[in-house]
Amino acid sequence: MNENVALRSALDKNLKSAVTTAFLMLPESFSEEDLFIEIAGLSYSGDFRMVVGEDKTKVLNIVKPNIAHFRELYGNILQENPQVVYKIQQGRLEIDKSPEGQFTQLMTLPKTLQQQINHIMDPPGKNRDVEETLFQVAHDPDCGEVVRLGLSAIVRPSSMKQSTKGIFTAGVKKSVVYSSLKLHKMWKGWLRKAS
Repeated sequence: MNENVALRSALDKNLKSAVTTAFLMLPESFSEEDLFIEIAGLSYSGDFRMVVGEDKTKVLNIVKPNIAHFRELYGNILQENPQVVYKIQQGRLEIDKSPEGQFTQLMTLPKTLQQQINHIMDPPGKNRDVEETLFQVAHDPDCGEVVRLGLSAIVRPSSMKQSTKGIFTAGVKKSVVYSSLKLHKMWKGWLRKAS
């Protein structure tokens, strides 16, 4: 029973972190779909396979048919968040993009992401603490891009390891065939988009 409570708590924390991270990368006003696309895209941020080999509409293809599921998953979090105005009927949201609002959001990010942002923004020799760096980032007009860079720096090494393991696990021949199929699928996605 305690294990289920701990698991539920960790899952809830993860959902809230995803929402906060997405908020920081979105403008002041946006649609539910924009939010859900940003959230679904978090795990692909920095994944080199999204540059070469994946259909560029992959995240959109995940979100579009599942809007109702995303609403169910994130609805309570959005309604309970004091920094968001959630207009459910219109499917629109507005968030506090003031430096104070962004600082509050930055302070609730997972520690790993906060530390990565600090690493990106803290020039060598300065050795500022994380809170000081996040305060500076909250006042930066490119706050969302800084968060995106931090996230990419976390995802990129993992995606590289996965791809490398895939080559050794499946073998070179199967990996080449798989990669060729992925590139073909990506190409078809481009052609569909161009039409």
